[in-house]
Amino acid sequence: MTDFSTTELLAPAGGRSQLEAAVRFGADAVYLAADRFGMRQRAENFTLDDIPSAVAFAHAAGVKVYVTVNTLMSQTDIAALPPYLEALDASGADALIVSDLGAFSLAKRYASHMELHVSTQASVMNAEAARAWHDLGASRVVVAREMSVEDIAELRAQAPRDLEIEAFVHGAMCMAFSGRCMLSAAMTGRSGNKGYCAQPCRWSYALVEEKRPGAYYPIEEDLRGTYVMNAHDLCMIEHLDELAQAGVGSFKIEGRNKRAFYVATVVHAYRAVMDGASPSTVMSDLHAISHRPYGTGFYFGQPSQRQERDGYDKDYLHAATVTACGPAGEGGWRIEATCHNRFREGDELEALSPRKAIETAKVKGLAWLVQPSEDRPNPSPEPVPVANRTMETYAFTSDIALQPGDLLRIRVDSAPQGAQEVRS
Repeated sequence: MTDFSTTELLAPAGGRSQLEAAVRFGADAVYLAADRFGMRQRAENFTLDDIPSAVAFAHAAGVKVYVTVNTLMSQTDIAALPPYLEALDASGADALIVSDLGAFSLAKRYASHMELHVSTQASVMNAEAARAWHDLGASRVVVAREMSVEDIAELRAQAPRDLEIEAFVHGAMCMAFSGRCMLSAAMTGRSGNKGYCAQPCRWSYALVEEKRPGAYYPIEEDLRGTYVMNAHDLCMIEHLDELAQAGVGSFKIEGRNKRAFYVATVVHAYRAVMDGASPSTVMSDLHAISHRPYGTGFYFGQPSQRQERDGYDKDYLHAATVTACGPAGEGGWRIEATCHNRFREGDELEALSPRKAIETAKVKGLAWLVQPSEDRPNPSPEPVPVANRTMETYAFTSDIALQPGDLLRIRVDSAPQGAQEVRS
């Protein structure tokens, strides 16, 4: 068994709730963006003024913070960078993730207290490129996703020993080389290289003959079209040993557009394996969250694609987030939780807790905790058969004790009819 005690687990933090989930469930570091120059502009992200509090929160838990400044930079962008970089430098964040050489040069001048990490957007695939970036001042490179495990081992052997190697281990894959794609800009006017990708690679495509308008011919044997660029999601949970032995020092999880439930679940799974659990014990967790079919990307050959349809698979919905727990008498526990998706009296919810195996909490005595109002300043709990008010608080008793921040999930096939996933 590989010792992962010096290997970093790096998690995405697309917003405050995702940051808190990543920290609580075992990330060693998080990467996030302020309101400009990040490759995930559709994420909630953080305002520049919010970055110091985010950094303070993470640092209080011993977690590092890396800020992305990794879009392709126009002259206008470059002109706006100095004060932006100075603000990030003053925030106390640990590193900048940069892809543009001009932005890198400015970061050395205006963010001198921060380490510089070279983004995967820079397509570092060989030791000579890694050495050149190191000579310029980089402390880490995020290697191109197109590299195999063998390629990474060779780069590690020839690159400077103090240059850290970071690689993606989980999440969505891009069909373009290192994510540098023009499809979105050409087809929708939204540049993926500026963080606004519309993911046209996930759309259905078919042939149309010039003289037969309206007659569509699928590229594959599928009447709806084909998804020839629809890459499988990356999952390396069963191959962390190989990556560590190849010299990867930071395992990176993709997903700054994902919700807190996703971040918590994936971090929980990878943390468990890095702490000694068998990958087979957590694979069900990775199937619980929204995902495409899993593959190993380019690490062991050519990546696989999903040609039958777009969309996600998932086995569970995020039912609720625990807000309080205390003794309920007769050996039980009274749990209060914020509702995210419907659950009902008698349901068996699975509880996700940091560094613990999944436990089952059976819902008994479900009641809605009505918010005080002018007409009802001291309302009593109302017994209900179903928790169906999104973001309202409910209480129930269970045989297990939970902690505030624990997540409760319910199988999709057992969720009450009409349950809809909400942002959490």
